[in-house]
Amino acid sequence: MQHDKEKLALAIVERLRSAGFAAYLAGGCVRDRILGLKAKDYDVATDARPNTVASLFENTVSLGAKFGVMVVVLEGEQFEVATFRADADYVDGRRPSAVRFGTLEEDAKRRDFTIGGMYLDPQTGRVIDLVGGMRDLRAGVIRAIGDPDLRFAEDHLRMLRAIRFAARLNFSIDPFTWSAIQRNAGKIGQIAAERIGEELTMMMTEGGAAEGLDLLVDSGLASVILPEVLPLRGCPQPVNYHPEGDVYRHTRLMLSMLPQGCAETLAFGALFHDIAKPQTLRIEADGKMTYYGHTEIGARVAAEALQRLRRPRAVQARVAYLVHNHLRMMMAPRMRRSTLKRMLAEEGFSELLELSLLDTLAAGSALGFYHFCRRAMATMGAAEIHPPRLITGDDLIALGFEPSPRFKKILREIEDHHLDGTLKTREEALHYVRMHYTPEQPAES
Repeated sequence: MQHDKEKLALAIVERLRSAGFAAYLAGGCVRDRILGLKAKDYDVATDARPNTVASLFENTVSLGAKFGVMVVVLEGEQFEVATFRADADYVDGRRPSAVRFGTLEEDAKRRDFTIGGMYLDPQTGRVIDLVGGMRDLRAGVIRAIGDPDLRFAEDHLRMLRAIRFAARLNFSIDPFTWSAIQRNAGKIGQIAAERIGEELTMMMTEGGAAEGLDLLVDSGLASVILPEVLPLRGCPQPVNYHPEGDVYRHTRLMLSMLPQGCAETLAFGALFHDIAKPQTLRIEADGKMTYYGHTEIGARVAAEALQRLRRPRAVQARVAYLVHNHLRMMMAPRMRRSTLKRMLAEEGFSELLELSLLDTLAAGSALGFYHFCRRAMATMGAAEIHPPRLITGDDLIALGFEPSPRFKKILREIEDHHLDGTLKTREEALHYVRMHYTPEQPAES
C-alpha cells in the first residue's frame, strides 16, 4: 500500500512536469525517505498555480486555493499539491493573512522545521536542501527555519509539532528553538482544541510518548493543555509497591512501554490511569499512604480532559472504563467464577488487560493475575464466557410473575449460577426459580 501511494505521488509530479512545470516531493515524506521510514503522506510542491493544477487532474478539491493548496485525489488517495509561495503576516496564529506565489527558495523559508523543509527531485534522486535540513537530520536536531519566534507566531501548533517530532525521532530540540517554545507556550491556548487533541494523540501513539510528556511539562505547554499531569511529579508512592518512584515516574515508565502505533485509548489510559492519585493521597500517622477513590475520580478527570481536547465520545468512554477498572484485574484469581466470566466478557477487557500488564511491569510487581486471565480466556472460550441466557423475562411471566424490578434480580441470580456452572439447562433454571421464589413475594432462601 505504501509503495502504491508513493507511485501515485510520483505520477502527479510527472504529470506536472510533462505540462512544463517544476514539481517536487516536499516536506515530511522527503524527511522520512532519507531516514528510511515509511511516509504517511506525500506532498507535492510546484510552480503551477492552483487553477492550473485543477485543470491537469480529473479529481481535485480546493483545500485552500487562495493559500495555494489543492488536493489531488488519485485512486482514492489524497495528495496535497501546493504552489510555491511566500506568506504574508499571520494574524490568528494559524493562517497567513495572504499569500503571494513565489519561488522555491521563498517556499522553503516559510516552512516550519529544517528537517521538513527539503525537496526531492524524483527523476534524479537529488535532495534540494536550502535550509540545512540534511545537517540537522544527521545531527538529530529539530530546528525552526529562520527566527523560531516568528515560526511559532505563524502557527502556534508548531510548538507541539516540534515536541512530537523530537519524541518520535528521538531527536533533541535546538536550544534557540526550545527557548522560543518556552517563551511562547502560553499562546497554545489560542489554538482550536481539536487540533491540539489530534496533535497530542499522535504524540501519544507514534512512539516516544514518555519523552513527549517530559517535553510537554518542561516546556510549559502541559500547564496550558494538560494541567492534570503536573501534580503527578513529586506525588509519592509506597516504596514496597512502587520502587520506581513517584506517580510521574511510574506513568512515564508505562508510556515508554507503549508499542508504536497503539490505540489512543490504551495510550490515554496509561497517561491518566493514576491521574487522581495526587488529590486522593492521604498519609496516615504510621506513614501508610492511601489513594482511596482514585480510580473513580480518575475516570471522571480523564473523560473531562478528553472532552476538552475534543476526542470522540467512544474514546472518552473507553478511557474512563480503563482508568476506573485498572486495579480490578489484580483480584481475578480470587473472583467467583461468574464474576470473572462477566469481567472477561466486557467489551474493553482485552485492552484493560494490556493496560494492567503495563501498570504491573512499571511497578516491577508479580504478573500472576495477568497469566491467570490469559489462561482463563484461552481455556473457556467465548461461548462459555458469554453463553446465551437460560431463561428470560417471558419465562418468569409464564410462571405467573408480574413484571417488576424483581425480574432483574432473579435473572441476574440465574445467570450467576449458570456462569458458575451450578445451573446448566433451561429446565434446571426454571426449577430453581420455582424453588426459591413465588409470584407473590420472594421466598427466604
